[in-house]
Amino acid sequence: MTTAVQTSDMIVTIDADLQDDINAIKEMVTKYHEGFEVVYGVRNNRDTNTKFKRRTALAFYSMMGKIGVNMVANHADFRLMSKCATKTLLSFKEQNIFLRGLVPLVDYASTEVYYSRNKRLAGESKYPLKKMISFALEGITSFSIMSIRFVRNLGILTFFIGIIYSLNILFQHLTGNTVPGWSSLTMSIWISGGIQLVSLSIIGEYIRNIYSEVKKDPALLLKKTCPIKITIFNIF
Repeated sequence: MTTAVQTSDMIVTIDADLQDDINAIKEMVTKYHEGFEVVYGVRNNRDTNTKFKRRTALAFYSMMGKIGVNMVANHADFRLMSKCATKTLLSFKEQNIFLRGLVPLVDYASTEVYYSRNKRLAGESKYPLKKMISFALEGITSFSIMSIRFVRNLGILTFFIGIIYSLNILFQHLTGNTVPGWSSLTMSIWISGGIQLVSLSIIGEYIRNIYSEVKKDPALLLKKTCPIKITIFNIF
């Protein structure tokens, strides 16, 4: 990759299953010469996917947007990136790379080229349900602490429900409507369960901070001035 970046003005990535329309590359190059450093290939339809995959894909992009992850909907790995944009992308040092979330962080001038995705001519999809779930979890955990905050909020909710429920159990115990030992057991399960969830979320926050430091992503991305593109027209 490093050699290709040094010797190329732009790089186009495309899946090897031949479903992406190679004719869109010409339009991508045109957009590059218009001044765009990143050009995303975006499907204008999902007719080749099942109804389940279409719905789950739209739900995934919607959820990622709500948690603050900037992603291009209906875009996979078909894109053009200039030398400047690619060098900036390579400055990210993490090992578990989620490209669909990383590329927008480069934050150079970008645009989209729409194309129709072709039907698969041979073979089967390499993304069954299990891999789709794994892909979604990788995206969520790489760019968001939503899952940690969810556990924390669940722990706080469980703790307060435990307090309220314990007051009711204590009242039932004083009125003699409970079996001996049941009240203390139930109260301890609810309250200690809530405390444990909150404690786990706090540990998760620390681990998340350690993970962010280990990735050593650039603290601040500044747009560098890319070389001026000069297009030479043959008038003869």
